[in-house]
Amino acid sequence: MLENLKELALSTGFAHITFGQTVMILVSFVLMYLAIKKEYEPLLLLPIAFGTLLTNLPLAGLMEGSSVVNGQFQPGGLIYYLYQGVELGIYPPLIFLGVGAMTDFAPLLANPKSILLGAAAQLGIFVALIGAILLGFDLKSAASIGIIGGADGPTAIFLTSRLKPDLLGPIAIAAYSYMALIPIIQPPLMKLLVPKEERVIMMEQPRLVSKTEKILFPIIVTTLVSLILPSAAPLLGSLMLGNLMRESGVVDRLSKTAQNELINIITIFLGLSVGAKASAEHFLTWETIKIILLGLFAFGFGTIGGLLFGRLMCKLSGGKINPLIGAAGVSAVPMAARVVQKVGAEERPGNYLLMHAMGPNVAGVIGSAVVAGLLLARLG
Repeated sequence: MLENLKELALSTGFAHITFGQTVMILVSFVLMYLAIKKEYEPLLLLPIAFGTLLTNLPLAGLMEGSSVVNGQFQPGGLIYYLYQGVELGIYPPLIFLGVGAMTDFAPLLANPKSILLGAAAQLGIFVALIGAILLGFDLKSAASIGIIGGADGPTAIFLTSRLKPDLLGPIAIAAYSYMALIPIIQPPLMKLLVPKEERVIMMEQPRLVSKTEKILFPIIVTTLVSLILPSAAPLLGSLMLGNLMRESGVVDRLSKTAQNELINIITIFLGLSVGAKASAEHFLTWETIKIILLGLFAFGFGTIGGLLFGRLMCKLSGGKINPLIGAAGVSAVPMAARVVQKVGAEERPGNYLLMHAMGPNVAGVIGSAVVAGLLLARLG
């Protein structure tokens, strides 16, 4: 009887759990708290947190691959198969398809100059890339870390899965954590870098954009950018296909599916898969700490780049552009634009900057995809 009880005890996860796994399980609890209680990017942070929990449960084997034991085929774990969508580069473009179907590019078309703010906000990517190299990371790792500065989770996952899959867990968690912390990180930088007299500038209402412009935009962008930079086609092409379905008005069923059912399903699969890469042996390293810190610098300098270029555009326009909209150049849509609106309204009640901020915000999505394609072309 005692022998049976002993065998039963040894067969439980409690008998095999390590200190590292315990720490990572506690980390998953913290992430769940942030997702549920604080509502920090809950749509992705919650499945990522639960994936982190599942992969660190001993003996569960949810991320183990298939094998042959004593001549018999043993299937792999559930999340191992779901992860193939990340490894093969399937999930991020499908996320972009849904994002494109939900995105209105009219603010960008109404003010094409705002694409420069989206480009300036990519500064964080290159600052973090250089910083990673100085800290001893190889070039592929540095590029994967740098892309955190684009503030676009699917893009970070796409590039990292191609260049440095081993870093996927910490990079994805850093990317989504900083995206969730936009309302905390950006306002102090806005107030530090933009003087009061520029923060209160009221901008003219943008012009109306025709339906023809909205339809032609995704077609032209996909064609030109993909011809110039073919490696950007998977992300950018998916983004623009989703937008074309939205703006054409002839495939409402497909557009609604991309906006709802498809993106929701892929979000669950992507979150679980990414979280499952945060196993104790891969996550609890000095590399991870460096990545988290570099991610913060990447995100901060992305915001700084947009704000400084916003100030330059303000001067060149004779004070017609509020530099705060430059902070929306990071591609966290639409959270960054909402933060701009909130800060602008606090500085001057009734100042409506949201639509102006959406221009650089959606430009940032395009910019981060282009930079990812450039890095992939050079290093992939």
